[in-house]
Amino acid sequence: MRILVAGLGNMGRSHALAWLKQPGAEIVGLVNRSPVDLPPELSAIPQSQDFHEALQRLRPDVAVIATYSDSHAEYAIAALRAGAHVFVEKPLATTVEDARRVVECAGETGRKLVVGYILRHHPSWQRLIDEARALGGPYVFRLNLNQQSSGPTWQVHKALMHTTPPIVDCGVHYVDVMCQITDAPPVEVRGMGLRLSDEIAADMYNYGHFQVLFQDGSLGWYEAGWGPMMSDSAFFVKDVVSPRGAVSIRMAEDARSDDIDTHTRTATLRLHRIGEPDRDISMRDEPGHQQLCDAEAAFMARAIAGDMDLERHMRDAVSSLAVCLAADESVRTGQPVRLRI
Repeated sequence: MRILVAGLGNMGRSHALAWLKQPGAEIVGLVNRSPVDLPPELSAIPQSQDFHEALQRLRPDVAVIATYSDSHAEYAIAALRAGAHVFVEKPLATTVEDARRVVECAGETGRKLVVGYILRHHPSWQRLIDEARALGGPYVFRLNLNQQSSGPTWQVHKALMHTTPPIVDCGVHYVDVMCQITDAPPVEVRGMGLRLSDEIAADMYNYGHFQVLFQDGSLGWYEAGWGPMMSDSAFFVKDVVSPRGAVSIRMAEDARSDDIDTHTRTATLRLHRIGEPDRDISMRDEPGHQQLCDAEAAFMARAIAGDMDLERHMRDAVSSLAVCLAADESVRTGQPVRLRI
């Protein structure tokens, strides 16, 4: 398979390294808006700055899109229409309408579309989902990911916030987890946010949280903040509570909020059932960030080789995005948003 990778930030580089390990895959080109330093394994691969030109010239079998969110839908549709299968980082698009257009294009062209929901490939998070479902609902979800970013990480976050607030960029992962656990459609979202820095646009906010209500009565809370002002206390809360008990992720004491591996590592799962002693499950040997990207590439390769039905996968990607964009709308209007997904 001929692979074209667009976007060479943290995620793009990791995805490129992952595809180098896939049997039968060859990276034929890399695309980035400006020249970047690359690890030795990628340095000999031709680079260009124009995705559309590279797409037409190289005719890849798979396009990996890890650019900023505002180009995801445009690049994905162009690649699908050029005959390529597409792996696109989350979020799938910056509007629900564009996300649906991408999904429709995948259906029309018969190409595979996979969205980068990395936690779906994480054994510890899948264990969390299984244990929560075994407890039974309705559920209370308490999830957050605050990052005390500074230096280069803060620069990346500020660039992301040209188009996408933190509750949308990161929130799609955790709404996806909520939806996998409850299996009930989300029906209403209520959001609040605040701009805590003069370094971002006046109409953008770097801290936000929202509540999502599900049809089965479950309630979800998600919080995300970026920037050097953010607290490192309780920056990684991951609790699922039910009438019968709770399952929680407990982090290592020395975990850092701006460490990319911290965003997926779990350290320990604590299982709490009413009337039983709490039980801790060590996740010491869980995969790191690069190994998870390797798993995503392997999943994409299997989806193509096995003609996997990705209808539910694509529908879930649109649904989680719709919730987070509704949260952003609620932040900006001050009103709850009813959902019709």
